[in-house]
Amino acid sequence: MKTGKGIALGVLAAVSYGTNPLFAVPLYNEGLSTESVLFYRYSIAAALLGLIIFLRGESFRLPRRTVVPLVVMGIVFALSSLLLFESYRFMDVGIASTLLFLEPVFLALIMRVVFRERLGRTTIVSIIVCAAGIGLLCNPGAGANVSVRGIVLVILSAFSYGVYMAMVNKSEAGKIGGPQLTFYSLLFGMIVFAFATRGFADVQGVELNATNIACVAGIATVPTIISLVAVNVAIQEIGAVPVSILGALEPITGSLVGILFFGEIMTGRSLAGMALIIGAVMLLIYSKRR
Repeated sequence: MKTGKGIALGVLAAVSYGTNPLFAVPLYNEGLSTESVLFYRYSIAAALLGLIIFLRGESFRLPRRTVVPLVVMGIVFALSSLLLFESYRFMDVGIASTLLFLEPVFLALIMRVVFRERLGRTTIVSIIVCAAGIGLLCNPGAGANVSVRGIVLVILSAFSYGVYMAMVNKSEAGKIGGPQLTFYSLLFGMIVFAFATRGFADVQGVELNATNIACVAGIATVPTIISLVAVNVAIQEIGAVPVSILGALEPITGSLVGILFFGEIMTGRSLAGMALIIGAVMLLIYSKRR
């Protein structure tokens, strides 16, 4: 029963996070900047998560030694979001969602270079296969929308998130409770958007119509609060490795969103590239489990 609950929450976490472009792209079409969209996402999500922590009677206090790492983690976390959301302007959201799935590969490389952890043969094979997948996505064929700028942005996003996850694994800040860690990551991440919008002076208002309100509310709750809370509980129920494997549903969801809602085309070459990347990352995760 516990396993079933964990699997269900792992699926929910991956699928809900894959809906990011579903809410972001319509707001872009309304003329909002990437920074404005993410300001609404982070501020509303932080407020809701803070309310949840308060209602649960949990403490907001932080050990002094965790403050600086949390500030750095929040900034890196926000940069990852900023780079990913900006990439949506330059490429199909399905391809962007798949490239973001490179994060475990970057995490493995960071752990090797910074913390001197051994790089196994399976990891090396996964990296080579991922590189082949990226090569196919760089030239996906007629009908697909992709650019070098978009690819660079989303790869940098995956790398930034890899840095964030390495800090979660290795810093003192990573030892605080999941809701508090997420809350302060969102809160300190607002530093990035304060700089990007001249102290929030350039944050654009949202026209109050049903679509815009649904998109703002949706982006703060579905791929943020629901996804983050679900992944934390899922990890407690079944462990990080099975949850990571279920994370393959995230790029699949992103691809379906692009096809069903934005008229994106899935070429044979892009499909092969996505399959290589997803397969390589799942091989990497499975090898770590063993």
